[in-house]
Formats: sequence, structure tokens, C-alpha cells
Amino acid sequence: MTLAWRQTARDGQARAGVLETAHGEAPTPAFMAVGTAGTVKAMTAQAVRSTGTAIILGNTYHLMLRPTAERIARLGGLHRFADWPGPILTDSGGFQIMSLAKLRQVDADGVTFRSHLDGSAHRLTPERSTAIQHLLDATITMALDECTPFPATAAEARASMELTHRWAERSRAAFVARPGYGQFGIVQGSVFAELRLASAAAIAGIGFEGIAIGGLAVGEGQAAMFEVLDRVAPALPAPKPRYLMGVGTPDDLLGAVARGIDMFDCVIPTRAGRTARAYTRTGVMNLRNARFADDAVPLDAACACPACARHSRAYLHHLFRAGEMLGPMLLTWHNLAYYQDLMDGMREAIGAGRFADYAEACREGWRPEV
Repeated sequence: MTLAWRQTARDGQARAGVLETAHGEAPTPAFMAVGTAGTVKAMTAQAVRSTGTAIILGNTYHLMLRPTAERIARLGGLHRFADWPGPILTDSGGFQIMSLAKLRQVDADGVTFRSHLDGSAHRLTPERSTAIQHLLDATITMALDECTPFPATAAEARASMELTHRWAERSRAAFVARPGYGQFGIVQGSVFAELRLASAAAIAGIGFEGIAIGGLAVGEGQAAMFEVLDRVAPALPAPKPRYLMGVGTPDDLLGAVARGIDMFDCVIPTRAGRTARAYTRTGVMNLRNARFADDAVPLDAACACPACARHSRAYLHHLFRAGEMLGPMLLTWHNLAYYQDLMDGMREAIGAGRFADYAEACREGWRPEV
């Protein structure tokens, strides 16, 4: 059995299903918590599980630097190392090609990084990236790509896309197939519809177990992102899971699911939690604001996470004003719980044939940030 996705319901373009892997099942639409260096920041693995999160991410670039993939392999793989028996998806290092542009040199064969930790040189090729992810025992391996920055000219986007396609072929050839494991290729092409459709066809033709859409949420704006998804998602193989990388806000998730996307990851909920911003059913709250100093009600009365079930807004405000580490821990927990509740609601609504109504109700409940 290879890694597979099974559709359980559909409402318009929105899809509900189950991702079946060697490390268990994950319902989709799914939001995957980002654990770049083998940990979801400010959370224990058990706390992450309690939010309903089924999949977490690791990152090839960061883990190859510290503690190294070889060390993790000797210690039993990333699942054991990070206390996460469920599915793990590992980013290939392609995003760092964009985000660490000042510390890398790209050529046709791969990329050479200067470590952001100590300046040492490290070589990453499609084969090496795939081998690192194998050492980590990633449930889902990502093909090495070049994440195209925005803005880019059509010529720049085409060159980047064609490099990604060549690397995708090499990544696939290096992948070791095992029961319940899989590899995803990545569609690039910036905001150019012709390039995106060409990339979708090329990546689909390689035979990956799933297909990701990369190079979005990098500055192009939500409207442009949705225009790309409107064109690309229908062109992807229907039986395979679709993963939109690095996205996003709750509104982004609703819009992307409506366009046929199944999987997401983003640092937004965890980063926001560390900076006192809470996502709730009534909108985003900044708990540093003085208006919460005497607010005795729960952060979100409908949420069962510890931040909401056991504490007041006033207490959370106090934690951040006092610089106590419990504040980021509790808000990160809450934000992940909110995102998972949002995904639960989407899956239920798709199954009931009322996804559009659910999305409208969510948006109507959100007020401007306070």
C-alpha cells in the first residue's frame, strides 16, 4: 500500500477525505502544525495532539544543520525523536532557497547554503534532500524545488519553474518507495496562469503520490492567490491530495478549500500565539492591549483549550505584560485548537453539503482586530 487519499464527500469544489499513511490516517481538509526543527514552538507533542492536529511538519534544511539527519536516524527517526507517532511531512529546503537568498548559491545541480548558524557550507541537491528526508523517516517527502519569489517576470518565473521540474524528476528517481509513505511534487509558475497550468501538467506526469502548490502567499495578495487556485486546482489529478504550501489565515483556508485544496501548513497560528495575537470565532484579539486588563471572561467561550477553559482574558493579558513564558504557550495552544476546530467545521459542512453557508457564517462572525 502506498500513501493514498480517499474522498469521502464533496460540495462544489470543496473536498473532504482521509489521507491514509504508514503512520495513521488524517482527515482532510487538514491544517498541519509547523514543527520546523522537530518541535512546534511553545508546545509539547502531547499538547499539539490535544488540539486535534493529525500531521506536523519538519524541515530538511534546519534539521540537516542541527542536530543532523544522521543523528536523528541513529536515534530512531523523527517520529521517535520528536514524540510524534503520527504522520510527518518534511519540507525539502526549497522555501529556504527564497527566504535565505543572501546565504545561498543556486546552480543547475542544486544549492549551496552558508549556514545561518555558523557560516559553514552545506550542499543540497534533489538527491541529497530526498536522502535526508529518508533518514528522518518522513511520512511525506517533498521534492526539492525553487520557491519562486514575488514579484518575478514571466521569464524569471519560467526559468525557476523549469528548474523545479528538472529537480522534481531527480527527486522522484531518488525516492525510496515504502508501504504507506509518499512523495509530493510542487507546482510553481508564480502568478502566470499559462506557467501554472504547464507546471501542473508536468508535475502530475511524474507520478507523485500527492501534488503541492508552492510559491504563493509570498506577497502576491489573496486575490491573486485565489486566481491561481481557480486555474490550477481543477487541472490537478482528482484522486490525489492537494497541498497549498505556507497558507495561511483562516480566511485563506476557507477560500482555498472552496477551490479544492486538501492540506495546508503555516506558521501564522503559532507565531501569532507567541506575539499575543489570538484567533477566535469573533476575530483576532491582541492580548497586550490595555482593554483586556480587567476582562474576566474567557478568550473564546466556545473553545475547550486550557487558555479558554481555565483562564480569563485578563490573566492572559497579565502574562504577556509580565513577560511570562506561559502566555505564548497558552495562546499557541489556543490558536492551534481554533485552526483545528475550523477544519473540523469545514469537513462537517462539506459532508452536509453546506460549505458555502459555513464559510459565510465564519466570516460574518469575525470583527476587526481589537
